[in-house]
Amino acid sequence: METFTRENHVEKSANGQQAAERFVPPVATVRENAEGYTLQIEMPGVNKEGLELWIENNELTVVGRRAQLATAGNLIHRESRRENFRRTFELDPSIDAARIGASIDQGVATLILPKAERVKPRKIAVS
Repeated sequence: METFTRENHVEKSANGQQAAERFVPPVATVRENAEGYTLQIEMPGVNKEGLELWIENNELTVVGRRAQLATAGNLIHRESRRENFRRTFELDPSIDAARIGASIDQGVATLILPKAERVKPRKIAVS
């Protein structure tokens, strides 16, 4: 159901030169129930303003850009990564792409991927 990606995206910096924006694939968990799928993606440091989602050619792309926190003093040591997140998932044809919903809380994006009505089990009334 998914395609892992690690890409470099070229953007212009403030002085007009090209600067490579680096992405790493975030960790994801997918759960299925009768109504559809729940996709949770861990992107520490990403808030609502830094989250981008789009669907193109039956692929869901998730990009998370970390908020840059201004801190006083000199940086002595850093263990967290600076790269932003990007991951692409191939959508199952049973997913109703028009009804996908998303939220983000404390760096965990939760996407609800509902199944289309045509693929949900249904009872048939006998007359």
